[in-house]
Amino acid sequence: MNEILSLAALWIGLAVISSIIATWFRLATALSEILVGIGASLIIGTWLGLKLLDPNQSWIQFLAGTGAIMLTFLAGTELDHTVFKQKWKEATAVGVISFLVPFFGCAALAYYWFHWSAPASWLTGIALSTTSVAVVYAVMLEFGLNKTEYGKVILAACFITDLGTVLALGLMFSPFTIKTITFFVSTIIVCVFLPWLTRFMFKYFGNRPSEFEAKFLLLFLFILGAMAAWAGSEAVLPAYLIGIALAGVVGKDHPLVKRLRTLTLGLLTPFYFIRAGSLVSVPSLIAAPFAIVILLLGKMLTKIIGVYPVTRLFGSANGEGIYTTLLMSTGLTFGSISALYGLSHNIIDTSQYSCLIVVVIGSAIVPTVIANMFFLPRHLLHKTKAMQDPMTEGSLVTDKNTD
Repeated sequence: MNEILSLAALWIGLAVISSIIATWFRLATALSEILVGIGASLIIGTWLGLKLLDPNQSWIQFLAGTGAIMLTFLAGTELDHTVFKQKWKEATAVGVISFLVPFFGCAALAYYWFHWSAPASWLTGIALSTTSVAVVYAVMLEFGLNKTEYGKVILAACFITDLGTVLALGLMFSPFTIKTITFFVSTIIVCVFLPWLTRFMFKYFGNRPSEFEAKFLLLFLFILGAMAAWAGSEAVLPAYLIGIALAGVVGKDHPLVKRLRTLTLGLLTPFYFIRAGSLVSVPSLIAAPFAIVILLLGKMLTKIIGVYPVTRLFGSANGEGIYTTLLMSTGLTFGSISALYGLSHNIIDTSQYSCLIVVVIGSAIVPTVIANMFFLPRHLLHKTKAMQDPMTEGSLVTDKNTD
């Protein structure tokens, strides 16, 4: 027990350091946790030659896996069904193109340029087709764009893109057997009936100190996660679909979402992201910096080629279209989940995994910085300020003229 507690103290200590770094440098916490994991592995494992981190212990893998499941579920609950119904054509078009063009483009780049195997190339396409809901949502919150229709459409498009990623990961790399059919049918049935059952159970057993809601949700996430593993798929797939199905129930219960975020971000996801970083081989990165640059440029260029024309087709102004495209070029959570899935299932090797993780991290930083420095839609920021300050006379009329 002493060994487990000491190891837990080390990992939570790294999580605390990650939070401090994220606050100082205004980074996404997930990003700083991956970077701290890389640094800790380099210092403790490579330089000191110690095996203190031990990321392959079963309890660490369990906490990390649960963190990925919960984070994916919470991402699904953020979907705004009302806005999606109103703007489903635009959100779907942007989201689908944002997935398909980088998926095929980056897969072809890995296969023909770097001569990676076909499975590794397809996994590269999946990992680099993602859009980071976490990064985009953080940007929306920072500037108040999440309150605008423009921001909500971008978030809805992010969900479409990541849904394509999760489905591709589950369908392409799991054997299609009777188990697969059973798993998908069970998931569909649960997603159809769970909203009704959740409302009923929360009404009669919720709002108690026992935190029934969290236990109830974890029960179904673990059941379908176990079925996914049994079918040879990935547990994040049903978690994301359940989150989308419960967006109208759980997503609107802000106190519950806050408690779930405390559990997820405070305890579980640090183990996931720090572990993801600790598996990166720094010597492999030093040996192949060219591949990182090419793949990062490949992801950004394929996003631009695919997304920007679609934004213009639906009437977005030039600046808004570029801003949307750059935000859709970000990646973090699902990109790292896909890369770690590939490593754990021997689809890619350590050097390829390390390369993909660094590209994913770069895609969380570079497009965001460029978008906010040069293409921020400032006329929409005036609208959010007017919404927050209803006593500002004539402010909404002025904003209409700037559209």
